[in-house]
Amino acid sequence: MRVVSGSRKGIPLKSLPGNLTRPTSDKVKESIFNMIGPYFDGGIAVELFGGSGSLSIESLSRGADLAYIFEKNPKACSIIRHNVEKCRFTEQVHISRNDARNAIRALPADIQIDLLFIDPPYAEAKFYELAEEMAQAGMLSERAIIICEHDKQLTLPDAYQEYQKMKNPIYGNSAVSIYMK
Repeated sequence: MRVVSGSRKGIPLKSLPGNLTRPTSDKVKESIFNMIGPYFDGGIAVELFGGSGSLSIESLSRGADLAYIFEKNPKACSIIRHNVEKCRFTEQVHISRNDARNAIRALPADIQIDLLFIDPPYAEAKFYELAEEMAQAGMLSERAIIICEHDKQLTLPDAYQEYQKMKNPIYGNSAVSIYMK
């Protein structure tokens, strides 16, 4: 696994051994950023299930200004910290060892999220509702993009508030649902 493009292109990233986390493959990550590239121009990224932090790091490498990463596993948080330091993004990343369900209370009250990544354990379909909760709370910017990675058998809603599902490509057993206004 590595940073696919941008200012930190090619830097290898670590991930937690075993199957406690499921890192987004480089192929899927590159595809996601190719799809959102024309609509993504800086801003704030929030990654609710950090794992290795690779989606936030990729966002920063491609021009995001700031990233908030939530991960409750302390070993995964250590991996994220290592990857962030290796990529020299320590000033731009806030790592929270916290359950993603606490993100609404843990994020700054006036935050306007531009990229929201939701990639929970595949068996946990309930976590995708966090997109709806954040939209209702007014935490998403007008130009926000919601990116949900999930099992291809799982069908996510056509919309979260005014954010409509625009794309839903499948990669092996994984699918990605992308929402925008």
